[in-house]
Amino acid sequence: MEYTHTDAELIRQPIGYWSWAAYKAVIARTRAALAGIGTTQPQWWVLAQVARAGTPKTRDEVSRLLRNYLDTGPEAMESEIDTTIARGWITETPEGRLALTPEGRTFYDKAAALQDDLWTERHAGISDEEYLTTMKVLQRFIHNTGGRAWHH
Repeated sequence: MEYTHTDAELIRQPIGYWSWAAYKAVIARTRAALAGIGTTQPQWWVLAQVARAGTPKTRDEVSRLLRNYLDTGPEAMESEIDTTIARGWITETPEGRLALTPEGRTFYDKAAALQDDLWTERHAGISDEEYLTTMKVLQRFIHNTGGRAWHH
């Protein structure tokens, strides 16, 4: 890969711009790939939360967890949960617990395989050590600027 600047110049580049550009590239690629199989990124989040839950989560638990992902918001998350139900991927019990349908399991498996492929694509040429350093540096930037990530 050819970089945009020399190492000495890169050290002086603004993190705000480059983190924003990376965000836009990753999100655009992810959303386009998911759209290619007929879903949205928030619908994927819902499917993943329901599929990976040890015990069935309630609609409220899933919504509260996901509403802050990429500033989605509560109304949008509720709508995305409704869409996964309408598409027949998830059912909701009278108590509000969510579960995958057989069709939902099949679609989840397809989307999870796609996400694995996207992970491999994004990480090409990047060692685990480099990735770990990047994650720690980004979290330090968040901390140093008084920001808060969704999990704080």
